[in-house]
Amino acid sequence: MLDKSSKVAGRVLLPDYVKPERYDLKVTPDLIAYTFDGLVSIKMTTKDSFSDEESNKITLHAKELMFRSAKFQTEDGKIVAADEIHVNMKATTVTFIFSDSIPQSSSITLVIDFVGCLNNQMAGFYRSHYTDKNGNDKIVASTQFEALDARRAFPCVDEPAAKATFLLTLVVPADLECMSNMPESKRVTVNDNKVEVSFLESPKMSSYLLAWCIGEFDYVQAQTASGVLIKVYAPRGKAASCQYALDCGVKALDSFNDFFGVNYPLPKLDMVAIPEFAAGAMENWGLITYRLVDMLIDPATASNSQKQRVCTVVCHEIAHQWFGNLVTMTWWDDLWLNEGFASWAENYAAHEAFPDYQMWEQFVVDHLSRALKLDGLLSSHPIQVPIHHAEEVEQVFDAISYCKGGSVVRMIKAVLGMENFRKGLGNYMKKYAYGNTETLDLWQAWEEVSGMPVSEMMASWTEQMGFPLLKVLKEDWQDDKVVLELEQSWFLADGSDTPDDGKDKLWTIPILTCTSAGTQEDMVLMREKTASVTIPLRSKDDWVKLNAGQEVPMRVQYSEEMLSRLSKAVRTKEMKSSADRVGLIIDAYALVKANQMMSPESLIRLLSGYKDEEDCVVWQGLSDVLGGLEMVLSEDEKIFVNYQDFARSLVLPLVEKVGWEAKKDDAHLTSILRGIMVSLLCTFCSDDISVKQEAKRRSEAFLEDPTNVSVLPTDIKVPVFQIFLKSGGEKEYDAVKAYYYKTNDNAERKTVLNSLGSAEDEKLKVATLDWTTSGEIKLQDFFYAIGSVSRSGKKGRVISWKYFQDHHQRLKEMLGNSNPSLMDAVIVMSAGSFCSLEKAEEITKFFKDHPYPKNERKIAQMTENMRANGKFLTILQASDLSKPEFWSSL
Repeated sequence: MLDKSSKVAGRVLLPDYVKPERYDLKVTPDLIAYTFDGLVSIKMTTKDSFSDEESNKITLHAKELMFRSAKFQTEDGKIVAADEIHVNMKATTVTFIFSDSIPQSSSITLVIDFVGCLNNQMAGFYRSHYTDKNGNDKIVASTQFEALDARRAFPCVDEPAAKATFLLTLVVPADLECMSNMPESKRVTVNDNKVEVSFLESPKMSSYLLAWCIGEFDYVQAQTASGVLIKVYAPRGKAASCQYALDCGVKALDSFNDFFGVNYPLPKLDMVAIPEFAAGAMENWGLITYRLVDMLIDPATASNSQKQRVCTVVCHEIAHQWFGNLVTMTWWDDLWLNEGFASWAENYAAHEAFPDYQMWEQFVVDHLSRALKLDGLLSSHPIQVPIHHAEEVEQVFDAISYCKGGSVVRMIKAVLGMENFRKGLGNYMKKYAYGNTETLDLWQAWEEVSGMPVSEMMASWTEQMGFPLLKVLKEDWQDDKVVLELEQSWFLADGSDTPDDGKDKLWTIPILTCTSAGTQEDMVLMREKTASVTIPLRSKDDWVKLNAGQEVPMRVQYSEEMLSRLSKAVRTKEMKSSADRVGLIIDAYALVKANQMMSPESLIRLLSGYKDEEDCVVWQGLSDVLGGLEMVLSEDEKIFVNYQDFARSLVLPLVEKVGWEAKKDDAHLTSILRGIMVSLLCTFCSDDISVKQEAKRRSEAFLEDPTNVSVLPTDIKVPVFQIFLKSGGEKEYDAVKAYYYKTNDNAERKTVLNSLGSAEDEKLKVATLDWTTSGEIKLQDFFYAIGSVSRSGKKGRVISWKYFQDHHQRLKEMLGNSNPSLMDAVIVMSAGSFCSLEKAEEITKFFKDHPYPKNERKIAQMTENMRANGKFLTILQASDLSKPEFWSSL
């Protein structure tokens, strides 16, 4: 188990002999010249001793700022000006050197006059543009500080443990609205054109949570049961699109107030849609900012998928108001404490608000599945990843921190039970409110209420990379019970040999089981390499599934006997839990890919048992498996023909059950299932005459009259457009592209970007790439169209990768100093769809010759996954799948 001293060793931190207590910050932006003036007074306490070298200097974080002057004032009123100001661009720091020493064991006020750039990189204090309903260009000036960009807006100690309070004043044009974390305290007219707006002092918080926005906004508002006023802001004219997010926000805040037993501590909560935004949203305390498509919902056209996305994003960010904002990780190596818990909590609050969304069932095919895909790679990382330089954290805002983090939280809830889980969290919130914690503090809070060895158990899941494969070694079936001998080992997605340093890896695994009688109440904690468990049965013909409910992030390998029983339970629907049915096929696919005893033939036979499946959650997993096989097998035309026919035989019965036409009484997940169905038709049946005609009819009718929502509901729009484009030419391409300019809805524009690459003509694919990288499409969105080309098939993969190689320098210049996640997306969308060892080597060599330091982890994960797919192809080619008689026997 990691001890605190070893975690701290190697961290690059600012000297701590001065500590900020309060920032009094005044910002005056020039929205025409794209600059801002800043004046900050930082009240600081000093230690009782520091070295001679430190005695006359103060170092703060600063990036892309210029300094006019600096001075400090002592408690007795003495003012000392800085003689020298040294900017270290590489370290992103500024050092002020004074002629007199800084008093020890005292309080000083450091005053800094500075200038900054209102950039267009979606980081720090930045500008974004949009066109209003009258065609005028408008600007929004807003902030995005996580993880390391508060230093772009003002000099500060930009570290999560350096909590302080903030007093903000903005000097802005009188005709614009402005808002910050806290409510306004004072407004003074400066002249005919400007006002000076001051805000109440914030609670003690980390620098990355400070925020402000300036622009023209409309809003809707409501009050929660506990009396908190929530306002949802959007560019003028879009107030109607804010209502759904407001409803979700009110429900989520009340839900978390009750869940934590600690009331939301601020007097208000604003949520603001920003026209250009690198991430999905940001949890600034009391002022949450969002990408437009992740907050605004057009009540007339929004799909159920969009509603669910907005709901979970809102719930995620509101969960952070407690977990992350009220209680914050001490350092970035515990980022998962923020993101992992919020990923669990978004599902909790969304389920409380909308039980019919079945969020916990969907968790298996969303969070858990994504976590296992990434964590099965040798290029993965532990949940608690060592961070020395703060810049390293940008590469761990990934599925390990979010999805695996959320999955281990869900697992510990299953082990502790909701009562102890919730009580421990409440105690944790009360004990560490307005402070900083480490992972061990959370484990101890749960240990105290449960009496269980939580620290010991969870260290195996958060401090080491990867997850276990649980294998059934022996089985003894009796009339009323079965005795299973189990073994655990480290699972690697490509089936490669376990590295020497990983052969002794062990996890403390909760063994949860279910049979036809339901989930067993007894739970065993498996700490050793092997264990024996006894499971009661209804009859000697009963079935047993390990990892009931897919509560544990692991894979399970069954014997042929057990798999046969389970497959029958799937076909007969005796296995009632959708999480268990989908977990079975997702695990099976991963095991075949890793060449772990299960054969490709067994996988296909297991898949055939899902022919009558009607559950949306199960089809989400089936779609993932069918799509994965399609991508790999498309490299072998001989097998692919037979596989495509098999996939059609699974998909077509679903068409009869769900149909193309939306119905008024459709359940939430039925609409989402229809979207999955049409996507599968696009993949496997786009050359079917009836499918082509249906897509053509609906596309043409909608493009002629986009108000005709019923003919092409948003849930199926992308795959319908894709089928339309696949079977069309330049005329169809131009018609879909023209819709991008007709609509003012960002979600609809994203639909076009996700569709255009499906055009068969290579020239149109290249035209899509030229258009999306021309500067006409916003930086936050242009990678979607790149992905639509690369995912369109073999031709698209080759074209998008060549395009990246030919234009990578221009793409790098386009993204400049924006969040590295955007370049991650561009690289994966351009190069991530190949399935061969040769391409993996080619891509690795390219990035070795053209280094992308901030994206190294993502590139390593992408190429490792590519190699795994290449190995998978050889496994499939060596199996009976290459024989036509195998397919005819199904």
